[in-house]
Amino acid sequence: MKAQLYVDRSTDVQSVALVDDGGIVAEETFDGLDSRSGGWVPRVKAFAAGVDIGRIVVGVGPGSFAGIRAALAFAQGYAIGFGCEVAGLPSACSFALAEGRIAVVGDARRGKFWVALFDGPRLEKDIFQTGLEELGASVPPGVEVTTPDARRIDGVLRNVFGGRYKGGGVPTAAGLARAALANPSLLAAEPLPLYLNPAVRTEPQAL
Repeated sequence: MKAQLYVDRSTDVQSVALVDDGGIVAEETFDGLDSRSGGWVPRVKAFAAGVDIGRIVVGVGPGSFAGIRAALAFAQGYAIGFGCEVAGLPSACSFALAEGRIAVVGDARRGKFWVALFDGPRLEKDIFQTGLEELGASVPPGVEVTTPDARRIDGVLRNVFGGRYKGGGVPTAAGLARAALANPSLLAAEPLPLYLNPAVRTEPQAL
C-alpha cells in the first residue's frame, strides 16, 4: 500500500505524520502558525516531497473551525491532483490509549462540553455534548480524563474530576496515526468537520 499522510489542524499545534509499511516513519509539528495561516500548505508539501501518497487522513475535530476546514480543503485538493484517497477521524482519537479506558473532554462553548470515551483504541460511542451539571456523571467512575482545551477548562475539570483529571494535551497527527493503525474502523471516507453545535444564524438588520 502507498504511504499515508496524516494531518491535524484542530488546535494551534498543527502537525503531520507519514505512515508507510504499517508504521509511522516521520512526523513534524509546525510551530509559529495559527489555524488560518496559509504558510501551512508549503510546509506540508515540503514534508511529503518525493513520497507516493495513497491516502490523506485528516483530524476532523472537534476543534478549530478554520483549521479543520483548511486541512480538509488541502486534502481534497491534493487528492484531486494526485488521485489519492481522503479519510478522516475525530481528533480526540489522538488521546486513545493502547489499552485501558480514557475520557477526552473539550470545550464545546456556550456552557457545554464535548466528551469522547475510549476503551483502548475503540471509541465507545459517538462523541456527545453535555452541560456542566451532567459532566461528572457523563464519565464512568474510575476513568481518567484529559483535554485539548486546558487553557479554557482546566479549572473546571479539576473541580469536577479531582485526581482523575490528568491535565491537558494536544491532538497530533502521529497520535491519530497510532489510533488508526490500531483500529482502522475509526477512519471515515468523505470526512466532514465534526461540529457539535449548529452555526449561529444572525437575522439581517433592517436598513
